[in-house]
Amino acid sequence: MSDSKIVNGLSVDVEDWFQVGAFETTIARHDWDGLELRVGDNVARILDLFDRSGVKATFFTLGWVAERNKAAMRAIVERGHELASHGYDHTRVFTFSPAEFAEDLAKARAILEDAGGQAITGYRAPSFSIDARNPWAHEVLAEQGYTYSSSVAPVVHDHYGWREAPRFAFNPVVDSELVEIPVTTAILRGKRLAAGGGGFFRVLPYGFSRWAIGQVNREGRPAVFYFHPWEIDPDQPRVAGAPLRSRLRHYTNLAKMADKLSVLLGDFAWDRMDALAEREKPFSLEWAA
Repeated sequence: MSDSKIVNGLSVDVEDWFQVGAFETTIARHDWDGLELRVGDNVARILDLFDRSGVKATFFTLGWVAERNKAAMRAIVERGHELASHGYDHTRVFTFSPAEFAEDLAKARAILEDAGGQAITGYRAPSFSIDARNPWAHEVLAEQGYTYSSSVAPVVHDHYGWREAPRFAFNPVVDSELVEIPVTTAILRGKRLAAGGGGFFRVLPYGFSRWAIGQVNREGRPAVFYFHPWEIDPDQPRVAGAPLRSRLRHYTNLAKMADKLSVLLGDFAWDRMDALAEREKPFSLEWAA
């Protein structure tokens, strides 16, 4: 393990193989119920991996998934992890009106709390879709009583990004306790690089992630890392009709992911996102768009 005393935030975005942004124009939502559900078995594998590594994490889960995998939701909670919201069906937040977003939050929360028997206080937007187009989303989260969000990627990316946002914890709503904990970025030659996990972790050599998380910890701040259950599932169905770029992003190095995660979990210290948010509150910037 690294000699750093910084405890980082570990998270899993719980969605099935057909619910990802890469396939959103290829697989229609009304076809989801006819596809093979694999997320429950993959969550079970992740829970065992976390047990072996002695770490706790937050599972940002779609309400759609929780409806169909109640046993997995109970297992997450019973094994000491946090269950949090990823919205209902992976609709990007900037496509909602404020009222529609509030409805989506309430629907997902009711399902998750029923399935897991635990209060839901954390949220992550699908595809980090809170950005300069919809800063009002933080106000809705505050009104709904969420204590933290991890929904901002402070980078430029073809699918998401809010490059003006702070790299570390900030208070997005005046006179609110809501804290936003952005996904991790590293600095190279003055430029921000996405370094918080997902496809970047899976595709790039492990040394990049070790360097990036180490850099953030040397700044005295925790990193926020995420991945998806389908990323440890090399046997998942292939979507032949998807664009080549999407297929390359989705399927590269699936067979290597679990072993890379094991190394990462041993190299750094990790905890749930709710615990991280509580520790970060005293250091949060006042930054409201």
